[in-house]
Amino acid sequence: MGYIMDLRKVIGHKPIIIAGAGVIFVNEKNEILLHERADNHFWSYPAGSLELGETFEDAAKREAFEESGLIADKLEFFTTRSGEETHYIYPHGDEIYVAGVLFICREFHGELKVQEEEVVQQRFFAEEDLPSPLAPTSEKHIREAFRYIKEHK
Repeated sequence: MGYIMDLRKVIGHKPIIIAGAGVIFVNEKNEILLHERADNHFWSYPAGSLELGETFEDAAKREAFEESGLIADKLEFFTTRSGEETHYIYPHGDEIYVAGVLFICREFHGELKVQEEEVVQQRFFAEEDLPSPLAPTSEKHIREAFRYIKEHK
């Protein structure tokens, strides 16, 4: 499963800083793609950690495809994530802090496909129709994304 899984074999559940990247897909109706995670049932956007030597953009595109089935054609820098608000303890005990980059993607193709190991369901949501519960580490950025989308059409 990659770098982080190899690292976890050595350090166990201790807190680590993870370099990560995520994609907020925006469709023609200005809805964003969210998925329900299989491990905690929170709703969030496709995201994950970088592999050794990988760029933020490459990791974002890889994770987006793996988790959603969509291919990001063009990424637009949105924001960074770091600090206490990114602290999370997974149900199995791994503890992380994320230092990551989020991208907006309006140009994409492919067919939505659920990665069953990580995702229960996914679909595009309007701002007034957001699912619950949103991931505590993502909610702020999901809400900010809707403001950004309105301001940067």
